[in-house]
Amino acid sequence: MKSEHIFKVNLEWKSHDLEPNNNTRKKSTKNHKLSIEGKPDIQVSAAKTFKGDAELYNPEDLLLSSLVSCHMMSFLYCCNKHKIEVISYDDNAEAILEVNNDGSGKITKVILHPKVKIIDETKIDLVNSLHKEANQLCFIANSCNFIVEHHAVCNI
Repeated sequence: MKSEHIFKVNLEWKSHDLEPNNNTRKKSTKNHKLSIEGKPDIQVSAAKTFKGDAELYNPEDLLLSSLVSCHMMSFLYCCNKHKIEVISYDDNAEAILEVNNDGSGKITKVILHPKVKIIDETKIDLVNSLHKEANQLCFIANSCNFIVEHHAVCNI
């Protein structure tokens, strides 16, 4: 039986802000605020390359963050099913964005580099194989139309 879950976010952006004390308009910004009920707001902009604020998260950061986080949680679920005790999990993921001459573009590939530490060295091969199962379970990976590669390393 399928179940459905609804996630909501509110986006707030203003076209122009007025300069203090003189009512002239500042240059338009790409900065905006994402709000999710009961959670801290997230300040977002475009990537610096696209004239955004480099100090703020951008949509590409958030997409990659969602994918790497979901993969880790799916992976830990798989390890738990196989009674594998994971000590630590680190990842330095990358997303490849291709931009066309007309300004359109898309993420074409994400590369995950999970580094996993476990207690039982006899399960290293099994742990490495579980990234494929985790990818099949990952809600975010299942929602993407690009390649997700895994370059996993496991040790004790």
